[in-house]
Amino acid sequence: MCDEANTPTLRACIDLPLRQDELLEVTAKAKDYAIMHGAAMRSKTNYSADALNFAPFVLVPSSFPRKEFEKAIALQPIINRLMHNVAHDEEFITTTLAETVKVDEFTADLFNIYKKVLANGFTQRTSLGMLRSDLMLESGCPELLPKHACDGEAMDEGKGVSTAATAGGGGDDEDEAKGSNVNTNLPKIYQNTVKTPTTAKAASKATSTATKKSGAAYCCWKQVEINTIASGFGHLGPASKTIQSFVLRELGHADKLKNMPKNDALSGLCDGMVKAWDIYGKKDAVILFIIEDISYNICDQRFHEFYIREQYPHIKVVRRTLTDVHKLGKLGQCKELLLDGIEVAVIYFRAGYEPGHYHSQAEWDARYLMECSLAIKCPSIQYHLAGTKKVQQALAQPAVLERFINDPEEIKAVGKIFTGLYSLDDNDAGNSTYEMALKTPERFVLKPQREGGGNNVYGLEIPEALKKMSRVERSAWILMDLIHPPLSKGYMVRPGGDMPPTVVDMVSELGIFGVIIGDADHIVHNYQAGHMLRTKLSTANEGGVAAGLGALDSPYLIDSDDEGEYN
Repeated sequence: MCDEANTPTLRACIDLPLRQDELLEVTAKAKDYAIMHGAAMRSKTNYSADALNFAPFVLVPSSFPRKEFEKAIALQPIINRLMHNVAHDEEFITTTLAETVKVDEFTADLFNIYKKVLANGFTQRTSLGMLRSDLMLESGCPELLPKHACDGEAMDEGKGVSTAATAGGGGDDEDEAKGSNVNTNLPKIYQNTVKTPTTAKAASKATSTATKKSGAAYCCWKQVEINTIASGFGHLGPASKTIQSFVLRELGHADKLKNMPKNDALSGLCDGMVKAWDIYGKKDAVILFIIEDISYNICDQRFHEFYIREQYPHIKVVRRTLTDVHKLGKLGQCKELLLDGIEVAVIYFRAGYEPGHYHSQAEWDARYLMECSLAIKCPSIQYHLAGTKKVQQALAQPAVLERFINDPEEIKAVGKIFTGLYSLDDNDAGNSTYEMALKTPERFVLKPQREGGGNNVYGLEIPEALKKMSRVERSAWILMDLIHPPLSKGYMVRPGGDMPPTVVDMVSELGIFGVIIGDADHIVHNYQAGHMLRTKLSTANEGGVAAGLGALDSPYLIDSDDEGEYN
């Protein structure tokens, strides 16, 4: 959640509020437009396989600094390669997860499959990675603060642990931290207005003040997480742009459309599956989607399937649950995966990322069967483990990045995106993290090794959660600095929501998709594949659209020299 009193607000793409009659008319149109263009979901509260609700959406696009968006796009192939290298480093994965697998049963079950596959040798060495790097703007960016504030005062009583206002991974040399309280490399306006903050909150406030006065773009974004399994919204990301483009035209703002970036996420991701199918090389083999027993986010999944069927009609797509695979699946003579006699070339997991998807040992046996097969997996078991929070926490250390990236400039660029990520293992570092979390919990979020949303613990709820854990149990979690994004204002439209909607304060999370295909020795394809934007109320912690807490959105790119960029 945001400390709204001290948080700057990005300028809306159009003047708000709208006249009530205009708002009522365009919102009603947009709801119908969303359903008729596939921006829809099945209701969790009143489920019917025969009915759809429009997915929650923001009426007009939310502003995002152009330079930061372009940086994120450019960086994605490097992140793809980083995660590919991590997934193929047995020693790193094994060492990093050693404590976690002792106390997290789900991660341990995944790891056991990984070890068994390793022992027998990978039948299929090629993996398909369809990743999503999620990020948020940081309004308390260290680059806008005096160096002493970032490197000295923001340290936790000499323990070497950065606060929520820092980029994580430590600061500069101690001698530099003892220097002037003002960074003379900053624009003059910063030198005149920014004093040395003594707390992360004060640092954020000072940065916000300087940013407002200077009109400069927010200078950095921070990575929330990297998703390596079921990286959704490849359809709903572009669909949200379609809805909002329609709304802007209806409101007489067609001139604004040029600032909404092209988004080919659906085609980019589906083409990745087709490239993997081509590599497999058997014309009668199919692409298998592993799905949940009940798929609420049905449009996002089906549009992937329909795109492939429409653009590549010679490729068949089938949808099966883990339970179905256990009942119908077997390995052929060459370890090809056969489902009722049909050979599978590519497996795309839209389920299997949380314990509830494995109802019994049968589903785990099905996962192992697929991992032993010749089919190309998205993700393979090693890619799945590479996406755990514990691995990402380890990657936030600069020395670790050097293991996987050779180029010093790339190491520097990736290192800047990490916020503070801290181990809670039962050792000196983990125990220091524990004490820090109890002392200043409002600075952090506590994360388990899970995907799908709704699993994190925030702020003042952290001490109670930690005190219930044993020292060993804490190893299943990591602590992360709370990011302080700028606010935006807009209308959030939900099924059953108020009509007309009211202007609310919101914060956004940008996801950049990437596709990478290769084995331990060679990368065949590596590219950025579009984006998505999720927006939530500024007072909310979790923000998943499928979980009912966020809304579809798309970025409206603004430049740092735009007049009145910040309100």
